[in-house]
Amino acid sequence: MWFTLLSCVLFMALVGWISYQKSKGSVNDSDGYFLAGRGLTGGFIAGSLLLTNLSAEQLIGLNGQAYRSNLSNMAWEVTAAFAIVIMALILLPRYLGGAFSTLPHFLSTRYDEGVRRYTVILFMLGYVFVTIPSVLYSGALAVLKLFDVPELLGISFEQSVWVTIWVIGIIGAIYAIFGGLKAVAISDTLNGIGLMVIGLIVPILGFIALGNGDMLEGMKTITTQHAEKLNAVGSSTDSVPFSAIFTGMIFMNMFYWGTNQYVIQRTLGAKSLAEGQKGVLYSGFYKLAVPFLMMIPGVIAFHLYGDKLNPIDLAYPAIVSNLLPTFMSGLFLAVLLGAVFSSFNSLLNSAATMFALDIYKAGVNKNATDKQVITISKYFGSILALVSFFIAPMLMNAPQGLWDLIRQFTGFFNIPIIAIVLVGIVSKRIPSIGAKVAIIFHVITYYMLVWGLTQFFGIEITMNFIHISAILFIIEVAIMMVFGKIRPLPQPFTFKANSKVDMVPWKYTMPVTVVLISLVVGMYLLFSPIGVAYTEGIVSNWFFPSVAVLLIITVICYSFALKSWNKKYAGYLKKKHEEAVRITNNKTA
Repeated sequence: MWFTLLSCVLFMALVGWISYQKSKGSVNDSDGYFLAGRGLTGGFIAGSLLLTNLSAEQLIGLNGQAYRSNLSNMAWEVTAAFAIVIMALILLPRYLGGAFSTLPHFLSTRYDEGVRRYTVILFMLGYVFVTIPSVLYSGALAVLKLFDVPELLGISFEQSVWVTIWVIGIIGAIYAIFGGLKAVAISDTLNGIGLMVIGLIVPILGFIALGNGDMLEGMKTITTQHAEKLNAVGSSTDSVPFSAIFTGMIFMNMFYWGTNQYVIQRTLGAKSLAEGQKGVLYSGFYKLAVPFLMMIPGVIAFHLYGDKLNPIDLAYPAIVSNLLPTFMSGLFLAVLLGAVFSSFNSLLNSAATMFALDIYKAGVNKNATDKQVITISKYFGSILALVSFFIAPMLMNAPQGLWDLIRQFTGFFNIPIIAIVLVGIVSKRIPSIGAKVAIIFHVITYYMLVWGLTQFFGIEITMNFIHISAILFIIEVAIMMVFGKIRPLPQPFTFKANSKVDMVPWKYTMPVTVVLISLVVGMYLLFSPIGVAYTEGIVSNWFFPSVAVLLIITVICYSFALKSWNKKYAGYLKKKHEEAVRITNNKTA
């Protein structure tokens, strides 16, 4: 155990030292501190996005879900590629073209300061009371499940939770508060490399154990015995029905990858549009690896240990503790903590950024210097970290089903924010009052449909909350359209160009998009009843013809994308940017 802790500390110290060396001297102004000096390359953006997105809750929870039922929960990961493409092609050019530092900043430009404050309030409430504490608590829980901290330190389980949360929180806060975004992005990338290495080793060791020393035999076992565990096409009784992919999940993923401040802040720090698009699209390919790294081990655990593990979240810890060599346990603990640090310090950094730029500088001290803004950000980040350290352990007293509750809670703010962003981009006449009414309507209606009707009137809504979110999205867009008709803006909104980076798109944006979408379809062919979830053999007779058709379509579309679509897309962006520059210059004149 002491070897594990020592090797973990050494790896974390190495990551911290490299992050410090790479980021020192680059946090002296607002852009340097909040946006890494607008100098992040595609690799760092992708690595940071990966670690920001992947947390201990997913590492433990997704494997637990695969152990319990099947791979239907992979929809949250794999279908994120559609939202990632929209972010890269449509939203990112707008964000970088206006040199926005935060999403509320973008919304204040499109609507007004009122909408900016509404969105900041939504983000802050979600971050402070749910997202940040749950990240810390789930990370602590994962560490306690994998390593016997109470016995090691001679303290109770409750005390171990408090100690682990504070240790994780303090280290993560140091990265976020004193290093700024660049330190966060560098540490994320280094930890991301470790996560990919460990993530590949664990299922390989599982297959070898399942096949009694033969990895290929172990792989054959999961495709021929209980093959239904590999089915990603969820039924109506699964936690993620297949139909949900085409309703609310689309908008939830679009919010996360296109408007969630703690995710998009990495892309806002890109050194150019091309590098930003590279980073965003690269992260889509990482997401496709999640089922193999974070769900297949759960299926292997089912074959190794049967259905006797209780709770189901012990599936991944059981694999790791029983199969991972001792000399690698320190690296695994470091990588696990790195994933927790990433989510925590990303949330902390983004919350501090919004407070400093969207509340303090926008409303309290409009003439604040960069030094004052950074100082206020650090003070707020420190206070927020301390508050979260006290809130997180209280989740021990929460009822079962906490994780579902957390996912449902994000529904309070993800749908209205993505709705007002998309409508704001597409429309030119819809006023700010429409966005404000949509936000208020959503918060009240969502609460009543998911919880309120049952609590107050005994009326239970059995519809999945993902479908409820899709319905509310449509209603909220309609509300804004109505206001656009009855109270349109006197003058149509025009986007003002203020780019601080090169706005030439990546020349392979469209071809890579084609490949990414094709791989998403391929993943569902692989993990379906005609693929490895076929119960009467390894795969059905339809699998290879289906893959061949997909491959042909992909090659044709890739060819068009390379020869024609990419040029048209680049021309479209250039035309839009030139129009925005001309309008900006005319207004200035």
